[in-house]
Amino acid sequence: MDERKGAVTLHGNPLTLVGNLVGVGDKAPNFTALNNDLAPVSLSSFDGKVRILCSVPSLDTPVCDMEMRRFNREAAALGDGVAVLAISMDLPFAQKRWCGAAGANNVIALSDHRDGAFGRAYGVLIEELRLLARAVFVVDREGVVRYVQLVKEVSNEPNYEAVLGAVKSLVT
Repeated sequence: MDERKGAVTLHGNPLTLVGNLVGVGDKAPNFTALNNDLAPVSLSSFDGKVRILCSVPSLDTPVCDMEMRRFNREAAALGDGVAVLAISMDLPFAQKRWCGAAGANNVIALSDHRDGAFGRAYGVLIEELRLLARAVFVVDREGVVRYVQLVKEVSNEPNYEAVLGAVKSLVT
């Protein structure tokens, strides 16, 4: 498995990402993670929908909290044809608590804590921290990656307008 040293930073300190970053035009790798009820959920569970895969280090951090609250609000306007997945290494119990506290009912929180299947398959697993880097992947209805945004500085928010523009181009 490839390692990409310095691919992202945290407060300016370089970190190593494990796996190859999925690119635009690639078939989205299927993965299985756990939902808030500890049930396995695969990317293929959302076949036929446009999918926004939000990779975040931890929902218990201020930037991740802001990001996922923003995507929760945006998801309400995107309609049933779009699934927004918040994927982190947080335990399902912590994700469930966060979803309740944030009123997040338009995003689906998935935990990659067991084996890092998502992190490795998408190239966003931070080796030094065993957390996921901040990234957003947009996958079309046919399962092809149409947009990728790897946020270079993990403590920064993504470019929401660019993500939403990519999604809207697929749902109109």
